[in-house]
Amino acid sequence: MPAPPASSAPPVVPQPAVAGRIAGLPAPWFWAGLLLLAGVWFFTLDARHLLRSDEGRYAEIAREMYLSGDWVTIRYQGLKYFEKPPFHLWMTVLAYHAFGVGDWQARLCVGLSGALGVAAVAGAARRWWGPRAALLAALVLVAAPAWNLGAHFNSLDMSVSGALALVLAALLRAQHPETSAPAQRGWMLVAWAAMAVAVLTKGLIGIVLPGLALVVYTLVVRDWALWRRLHLVAGTALFLLISAPWFVLVSLRNPEFPQFFFIHEHWDRYTSTIHHRNQPLWYFVPQLLGGFLPWLGLAPRAWAALRHEPAPRGFRPLAFCAAWAGAIFVFFSLSDSKLPGYILPVYPALALLAAAGLEGLLAQPKPAAWRRQLAAMLAVAGLGFAASWLPGRWPAGGTDGAQLRAYGLWLAGACALLAAGLAAAWRLHRRGALLPSIGAYALAFFGATTLGLVGHETIGRPASGVDLVPAIDAVLTPQMPLYGVRLLDHTLPFYLRHTLIMVEKPDELAFGTRQEPSKWLPTMADFERVWRDGPHALALMSPATYARLEREHLPMTLVAQDERRVVVANFDPHPAR
Repeated sequence: MPAPPASSAPPVVPQPAVAGRIAGLPAPWFWAGLLLLAGVWFFTLDARHLLRSDEGRYAEIAREMYLSGDWVTIRYQGLKYFEKPPFHLWMTVLAYHAFGVGDWQARLCVGLSGALGVAAVAGAARRWWGPRAALLAALVLVAAPAWNLGAHFNSLDMSVSGALALVLAALLRAQHPETSAPAQRGWMLVAWAAMAVAVLTKGLIGIVLPGLALVVYTLVVRDWALWRRLHLVAGTALFLLISAPWFVLVSLRNPEFPQFFFIHEHWDRYTSTIHHRNQPLWYFVPQLLGGFLPWLGLAPRAWAALRHEPAPRGFRPLAFCAAWAGAIFVFFSLSDSKLPGYILPVYPALALLAAAGLEGLLAQPKPAAWRRQLAAMLAVAGLGFAASWLPGRWPAGGTDGAQLRAYGLWLAGACALLAAGLAAAWRLHRRGALLPSIGAYALAFFGATTLGLVGHETIGRPASGVDLVPAIDAVLTPQMPLYGVRLLDHTLPFYLRHTLIMVEKPDELAFGTRQEPSKWLPTMADFERVWRDGPHALALMSPATYARLEREHLPMTLVAQDERRVVVANFDPHPAR
């Protein structure tokens, strides 16, 4: 085979371990950095209140499961809710049992899933290319803004991405040419078990996405022998043993489940705009560019490493990572239902490719490509700092200018932190300390993204409605009805520890209201009758609905309000004494 041109990246080769050093760094530095990262990663899970809709929804579903003890039939606001499987909810319920009900407990599953993804790619990189590659892959993923944000946002997207990262890493470890037959079987069973968890987290994509990546890889590389090393029989048996029981149980208890879950929530969601999430074909391109911004400059190096990856008859890990990322990205781009978190599973594979690109840079003493990368990102930090005043100029939704201006200050601080970290990385590079320079660069992006995330509380706290809770709690009793009048609020019920009774507009609870029609009020006339003649109750509604009902002279006593919601009572909660 002809030698690669001098300008291309050399093949990625394992790096030997050095006594007293870990991944090329002094051991004390490595452990201190790891502890600092872990502390920031997990302690910031409690830095913000929950946002609508995913964060509040899944926190509340888990709270209702925690109270009911029913781990099979999922309910939201007391109604059957079969849009997603239960694994993420089970983990959150366990967190509630262990630590109580709260914000960081609701996010613990995604925080652990993100950390698992980092550990998984580091382990796979170490097996194939050595400790330094493991450190590089971990740094790439930690510094990828999309991965950091996803691991601090209570959503199923990161939980399923953590499981799929383990599928990818276990498969890579199983296919290493020096892996023994028993170890190969063990790692493949880990991959099958992780696929089962992914299915229990977000449905059939847990097996469709890895299967699609395998098909694309074998078609492109023509490594047909790989399929004989997947342990299909034992793996399928383990997969079904883990994933099937819940699906069987929930279907037996709820005969309506299979049609809704497998047809409506899979086929209809992917092939139609039924969920009103239709976006253009290129929708995920800016998501990917922003989510992997720190490492985009490595694309030529990663491509060179991929092109010149040794191609013996065995497995090609970089080619498989490229097939994984490409297949998943195209799969979701072709879907008629798109949300930003859908492509999170591509980032672990991209991290391994980027680590290969960084390995190519480390083969040079002071690579000009890294200097250009630092200069480009310093320019980005400067532009971000200059633009940090913009959020207060164009208020959006129910967010006022003061909140946006306050958030702009946090964004300015994040950009300043990024610039300082990049400057440190520049100085290290000039001294020839390239690996520490890469580490400072990655930590700068991690810190800046984290600061911007924490600062979002200036907007998130008012949006969550948590400031209304004391006034409402002074009136609301556990047995008192709380109506959601044409409004499904995803966060306030969680903070009130009280479910809603929907009125007129069921929103995403339409399926549940059809199954249990006695648990909601389908018309405003029904609500007004119960409101006037029923027991003491509170009602949650939008300011527009409140104004309309005031014009209709419905008796209401104001309990609490903010820009997004109004809470009223059908009685005087503070009668004269």
